[in-house]
Amino acid sequence: MTRLPGQPVVYEVNTRVWLHELRHRAGRPLGLGDVPKEAWDEITPYGVDAVWLMGVWERSPEGRVIALRDDTLRAAFARAVPDIGVDEIAGSPYCVRRYEVDASLGGPEGLAAARAELDRRGIGLLLDYVPNHVAPDSPWVTNHPEYFVQGTAAEARQDPAAYLDTGAAVLARGRDPFFPPWPDVVQLNAFEPRLRAATSGVLTRIGRACDGVRCDMAMLLMNDVFARTWGERAGTPPAAEFWPAVLDGVRRAHPGMLFVAEAYWDLEWDLQQQGFDFCYDKRLYDRLLHESPGSVHEHLRAGEDYQRRLVRFLENHDEPRAAATMERAKERAAAVAIATLPGATLWHEGQFTGRRVQLPVFLDRRPDEPPDTGLRGFHERLLAGVHRSGMRTGRWQLLECTGWPDNPTHRSLLAWSWSGPAGQFLTVVNLSGHPSQARIRLPWTGKQSELGAEVCELKGVLNGDRFERPVAELTGPGLFVDLGAWETYVLSVGAAGAA
Repeated sequence: MTRLPGQPVVYEVNTRVWLHELRHRAGRPLGLGDVPKEAWDEITPYGVDAVWLMGVWERSPEGRVIALRDDTLRAAFARAVPDIGVDEIAGSPYCVRRYEVDASLGGPEGLAAARAELDRRGIGLLLDYVPNHVAPDSPWVTNHPEYFVQGTAAEARQDPAAYLDTGAAVLARGRDPFFPPWPDVVQLNAFEPRLRAATSGVLTRIGRACDGVRCDMAMLLMNDVFARTWGERAGTPPAAEFWPAVLDGVRRAHPGMLFVAEAYWDLEWDLQQQGFDFCYDKRLYDRLLHESPGSVHEHLRAGEDYQRRLVRFLENHDEPRAAATMERAKERAAAVAIATLPGATLWHEGQFTGRRVQLPVFLDRRPDEPPDTGLRGFHERLLAGVHRSGMRTGRWQLLECTGWPDNPTHRSLLAWSWSGPAGQFLTVVNLSGHPSQARIRLPWTGKQSELGAEVCELKGVLNGDRFERPVAELTGPGLFVDLGAWETYVLSVGAAGAA
């Protein structure tokens, strides 16, 4: 098992789409065990700690048939890839029949070879787990109906969209509290002790094949959420929460296994307390895209220990492409923020090259889009520069930007620092489309004075720029910064003339 750092940088890959393109490039069939070295190099740029191979498990043939009959889904497929063929619609990776690597991807042997290839690079492997539901043709439906939320034959007749009548039992279709049932999945009962034990067993088996899992819609299994969703159908809520009961057993077998929760509804803290190492920071994503710099600043006031266990991102397979939601300069500024904040960071294959089409996860092929080589170079410099600096091994602190009565543009600036064995670092981001100025008092200026230095040197981590500023300025009114629209600073700070 690859030991991942405390704040890993994760790179998500749509496995089927990636292999489709590699096959086309090679002109021959290949699975995960046949991926050439240069293809692994492409998805593991310097600074990446783990690769999330999304969608490796056996997809449901029955779920695929349901998807093909859905006119709304078929229209979405055609919008994304106008010439998509039926044979290129694989079905949803979150409609899982069995937690076995799909034979078309190379099976368990192919995944083992992929993991070994990543391990040689010091890169961890993350896979998916879907705790809330399984496909209607999952062996559990036949062999273990007791694992599921139950209904009656009358309810199945009255509302076939909400219930599946297997002939032996009537099972509820999967759902969350706010949307109609999903037609292609069957609802597991989070309160059922036998289901909890089975879930722990599956995750323990998955843990032999990877270094961590991303748990889909993890908050749906929390006792209070599940009770609100299913009421009396789920039975009496147990005293223990679902996730501690499940994860404790897995961690006894795999102490270093990483657990990442897809989480919404401001339940990140609760899921952290229930055993997850990291939880999606959807709130930061929304604020960066749609709200003011002041709103982002307020979000970052949370405690550092909590923030270190969040997953920061600008896109993933569930969200629109960053290049389609932000203008180019804003996207780069937001990327600098994401890369230099505490917590895990998640980057999506195609994000670095400016892909704009959000691909439905049902599809094996995506449209051709010209790569933006300049954007890729920017992201690779960003990840490499932050990683090489070692800044995120230190302690993080949000800083205040102050302005003047006749110049409120400081409100558009965000600033934070890192301090530790690797040195002292400052990030400043202008989250606006206009020039902005501020004063920023740095938190370690006392240390600089103790060094006997009268002048500090500020060096660009990403571009090599160098500035010198008097210590008196930093300890007094604060460092003066003047950034153009969407510009950023990522600086190391030390005594002038120091090695």
